[in-house]
Amino acid sequence: MPMIDFLMIATRMGKRNTIEIYPKVIIKKSKDLMIRGSDFYAIWLEERGLWSTEEQDALQLIDRELDIYVQEHKQLLNDSYRVLHMWDAESGMIDNWHRYCQRQMRDNYHTLDDTLIFANTPVKKDSYASKRLPYPLEKGSISAYDELVGTLYSPEERQKIEWAIGAIVNGDSKKIQKFLVLYGPPGSGKSTVLNIVEKLFEGYCGTFDSKALGSSSNAFALEAFKSNPLIAIQHDGDLSHIEDNTRLNSLVSHETMMVNEKFRSAYANQFKCFLFLGTNKPVKITDAKSGLIRRLIDVNPSGEKIPAKKYLDLVGKVDFELGGIACHCKEVYEKNKRLYDDYIPTRMMGASNDFYNFMLDSYYIFKKENGVSLKRAWAMYNEYNTAANVPYPYSRRAFREELMNYFEDYKERETDVNGERVRSYYSGFKADKFKEFADTPQGESAKNDPPPSSWIDFKEQHSLFNDICKDCPAQYANENGTPLQKWENVRTRLGGLDTSRLHYVKVPENHIVIDFDIPGPDGKKSFERNFEAASKWPRTYAELSKSGAGIHLHYIYTGDAAKLSRVYDENIEVKVFTGKSSLRRKLSKCNDIPIANISSGLPLKGEKMVDTKQIQDERHLRVLIKKALAKEISPYTKPSVDFIAHIVEEAYEGNVPYNIDDMRNVILAFAANSTNQADACLKIVSKMHFKSKDDIERNAPTGEEKPMIFFDCEVFPNLLLVNWKFAKQDKVYRMINPTPAEIEGLTKYRLVGFNNRKYDNHILWARMLGMSNEQIYALSNQIVNQHTGFFGEAYNLSYTDIYDFSSKKQSLKKFEIELGIHHQELGLPWDQPVPKSLWDKVAEYCDNDVLATEALFYSKDRQADFVAREILADLAGMTVNDTTNSLTTRIIFGREKHPKLVYTDLATGKSDSVVEVEPDILTDQNITNAFPGYEWVRGEDGKMHNMFRGTDLGMGGYVYAEPGMYHNIALLDVASLHPHSAVAMNYFGEYTKHFNDLMDVRIHVKHGEYDKAKKLFGGKLAKYLDDPGQAKALAQALKIAINSVYGLTSATFDNPFRNPKNANNIVALRGALFMRTLQDEVQQRGFTVAHIKTDSIKIPDATPEIIDFCMNFAKKYGYTFEHEATYEKMCLVNNAVYIARYMDADRCKGQYGYIPEKNEKKGGKWTATGTQFQVPYVFKTLFSKEPVEFPDLCETKTVSKGAIYLDKNEDLPEGEHNYIFVGRVGQFCPIIPGKGGALLLREAGLTDTGERKYASVTGAKDYRWLESEAVYSLHMENDIDKAYFDKEVNEAVDEISKYGDFEWFAADDSGVPPWSAPDLPWNDILDEAGLNFSVR
Repeated sequence: MPMIDFLMIATRMGKRNTIEIYPKVIIKKSKDLMIRGSDFYAIWLEERGLWSTEEQDALQLIDRELDIYVQEHKQLLNDSYRVLHMWDAESGMIDNWHRYCQRQMRDNYHTLDDTLIFANTPVKKDSYASKRLPYPLEKGSISAYDELVGTLYSPEERQKIEWAIGAIVNGDSKKIQKFLVLYGPPGSGKSTVLNIVEKLFEGYCGTFDSKALGSSSNAFALEAFKSNPLIAIQHDGDLSHIEDNTRLNSLVSHETMMVNEKFRSAYANQFKCFLFLGTNKPVKITDAKSGLIRRLIDVNPSGEKIPAKKYLDLVGKVDFELGGIACHCKEVYEKNKRLYDDYIPTRMMGASNDFYNFMLDSYYIFKKENGVSLKRAWAMYNEYNTAANVPYPYSRRAFREELMNYFEDYKERETDVNGERVRSYYSGFKADKFKEFADTPQGESAKNDPPPSSWIDFKEQHSLFNDICKDCPAQYANENGTPLQKWENVRTRLGGLDTSRLHYVKVPENHIVIDFDIPGPDGKKSFERNFEAASKWPRTYAELSKSGAGIHLHYIYTGDAAKLSRVYDENIEVKVFTGKSSLRRKLSKCNDIPIANISSGLPLKGEKMVDTKQIQDERHLRVLIKKALAKEISPYTKPSVDFIAHIVEEAYEGNVPYNIDDMRNVILAFAANSTNQADACLKIVSKMHFKSKDDIERNAPTGEEKPMIFFDCEVFPNLLLVNWKFAKQDKVYRMINPTPAEIEGLTKYRLVGFNNRKYDNHILWARMLGMSNEQIYALSNQIVNQHTGFFGEAYNLSYTDIYDFSSKKQSLKKFEIELGIHHQELGLPWDQPVPKSLWDKVAEYCDNDVLATEALFYSKDRQADFVAREILADLAGMTVNDTTNSLTTRIIFGREKHPKLVYTDLATGKSDSVVEVEPDILTDQNITNAFPGYEWVRGEDGKMHNMFRGTDLGMGGYVYAEPGMYHNIALLDVASLHPHSAVAMNYFGEYTKHFNDLMDVRIHVKHGEYDKAKKLFGGKLAKYLDDPGQAKALAQALKIAINSVYGLTSATFDNPFRNPKNANNIVALRGALFMRTLQDEVQQRGFTVAHIKTDSIKIPDATPEIIDFCMNFAKKYGYTFEHEATYEKMCLVNNAVYIARYMDADRCKGQYGYIPEKNEKKGGKWTATGTQFQVPYVFKTLFSKEPVEFPDLCETKTVSKGAIYLDKNEDLPEGEHNYIFVGRVGQFCPIIPGKGGALLLREAGLTDTGERKYASVTGAKDYRWLESEAVYSLHMENDIDKAYFDKEVNEAVDEISKYGDFEWFAADDSGVPPWSAPDLPWNDILDEAGLNFSVR
């Protein structure tokens, strides 16, 4: 039999009676082969005693088994045999092997190399090792290492290095949340140490890029860790410009993180590496709360040098000392594993944190007085900044917040050390933050402290328990360790037994035993750990357990013991002896303390730990919480957290009014400090209600349908805000850093937001999953910047999304500006933590967005859109939260996911399917789809182009322009160009009828022909056609659906409307070919084509005959032209911008015998298309002559990346700035110089030194600006710089004057166009127009 458990050697008859010997693989859960990701992962090599991830090793092993089989059976084989080796490609065995690994086997693997394997480490198959270090772990000479490292580093710094190496050797580094930074100038010994580390752990090391880890924009920063090394090293790193430390903190904390690799899908991984970084630059520690502080161990060189020859000699000798070095470092670590638990990298803070240096400078003042007022501290800080030439000091606001990190308490009003009342006073100076002034070196205090004394003193002595329970029923155990007989038959008492033998005793029901069975590192019961844990409990009688390693504490419980939970903590049990249960006991050693009473601190079985009636108010609740935090309720963290959770739940369910949100962080920190149960404790805290129900539920609207609420989220690195309100009620509720349970409670309502399907829903979902603020901030960046990180389940968390159903797509801020809603920006950068003092300001901003969201929802246009969405959802049998695209897909195709679509070659008109068109779909005419001369060709740029009659039609609609000034211009528009193109080509195959019905219903509703409309689309729309209002809403709904279809046919993503053959976008192309053909036809008849824009054509001096020609010509292609309007005059400046005046309705009637639709409503009025002439000030001043109002003097500015800032530097010295954050959108007014205006800037990347660069916002250069809302509220209308708008007026006049006489064009009475009968030379006319025009 082969030595490989998944392999059999088999034989079969081949061609010409040849015996074929081949490997037959067995489908089973193998212990010798591992499959990962549906492919080969590793194979066990018995002779090496290691696993191999090289597939070639597996193939060679199989081939060797084949050869062994042949040797063993040679006598039974004739000369005619063939061995089908894996190396022989023609044998086909390699294909069988790949099929076996990739298709037939399921994943079955264990991660390799989780543990260091030394040369003398015994290795088994289940050690899952694929590599082995080339030296044994054993004591030996380390003289070269001693001299080398002892010279380059002081004993204190050397200890840090050896502690870290020892943690790796010991195996604890995978859970230690620290990383080592060797900080010093070049040539100081950093790389010497790192090279030794690499030699010690050869094969287990990886490299990384620290700069990428600290970058907020590098999506692939974790790719370097994909092999999950035990140690990661960078010799010359740089963390001096950290943009975002979230990723680094999570990596060092060994959290599960999402990993992005190039050309691979993102996946989750938990990294186990310990980081070593060598750097010449200090690590950026922004403030005292930085997560790096508690994770970073900085190592500083001594500055001593070793002569070059001596250095090289020592480095060479170190290679022979690796085993001894590893053993020595392991001993250093195991002497005090928790040596750096409370370590603070003060030197690194001093090197990168100017504020910390200020605190060092002021240490003795603060320590002596133990307090300081904000006013005095601020003055000290300013004096220090001047003396130290600090380049970027804190603002007073930021200083106020940062100073709180160095004092225990802060009060708005307090009595200082002199007995005087002061404002903003800090007290309780945290002197322990500064190891420079400590009496003993940091980390040494714990080492030098005497071991804590215990009240437990075990001896072989007389047992007080035997005296107290001498009359209790008792019996010996049998050979199996169980009671000899049933208790009802027992007559013996404890006093009559030899208690040194194993026995059972029936104790009173209120007699309980706390059983400590905590294991040690080896998994066995640890007396030391049990002794340490039991010593924290109240003094009482104690015994060693039968094993001698466990401990039993005896108590008399003053309550109902039957209600006690049997589980106190992991490996600590509460033994309660009710019913027929009894105490199993074998006396060896005990103490001599009487059994004590215990009344509290023990967990109860599913019952509330505190009577609801006891918690009458918030004060009492706070007292109980503080007792639990002081461990007065229980000496252990987990039961204390359970206790807090119970009393908070009691208060919440008992409708006790309270708000303990300020205690949230204290309770979280307490929970996180649990030695063995931190994760469980944090989960419990995450579900706590830190605020009472208040009147939230009482204010909820009643009715059968769940109440509708409007909501908005704001995310900062340290703050998550979820603000919301019930529809048509005034109060806005604020959730500041809400718990998962609070978010879950919110989701019971019908949530309505703005763009929430693509953002807010996912933020809510992340919190419901228990993600922290830092994780949610990182997710927010991922969603905003990379458009990834979405949760599939989160899309349907809401009731609907206004942005999604709105027919007008723009930002909420732009909608606010249009609706006249308060829209001033917050003024705080999104990428910076928000001081707690400003949380209310952020909440007010969020309130405004919630109110704006509701106002937008109930606005006239959006209500029309929402009713349309409700109709589409009803027709599709789906919800209003589903997207327009998904609703339209269901309406047209039903549940068919892969409809057969038709592709048409527009050069020939032939399609890849027989087009069966019913008369009521397309009309009875013979519609052509052929455009001879059309070509889909590759151009010189290497790209494909739609070419027709010498014109590149592009990939969308056809656009053509002859800029100029025109008279009597007919505007003809094709009704639903793209939809009719799709119908003409039968693009949707058998579903084209459905689509055409939707278009016809719209036309019938428009003409009031409701009876005709009811017969279409299978009669499904009839219920909307009895009421004109409903019918109008139906028409709007169908318009939205029909318009969405074109986008889906041309989309790059896969969807039921997309035909893979449709690379040239035939739906848009057919319309473009038609318009280009029409252009030639009109021009050949002597008319000018001034402008074509996708579905419309503008013909100057148009006659009724040319208009009729266009109408009839369109019918041949299945289109209908509508005479939308006639302009009396028009100035076209490019293919997207023109200004025109509608002809009077009476003139149109006389000219055509009918009045075009827009002339009937807007005859004699002006219209502008494109930005230049649409500017309200320009339009009103030059054309409509309407009064200019304040909104007309406001400009909306947007940036697509980064943010807008106002630089209020007008009163500052040259070169100084006062940047005020605005956001991506804002409305502004230009301000006269000297009136307090600011430069309007946008982010423009970083300088070489890492500082932010700024550039002017487009169109804002050379002017100063203020937000329009501030201008209005401060009554600064007279300070608006109208020169800005006058400049725009002059530019508009100049632009129009390029094409004709502006005075004639802008005049109310049309007269004869100057080019028809000019009295003056053309240049004179232009000059005269310039002289006559003046802007007032």
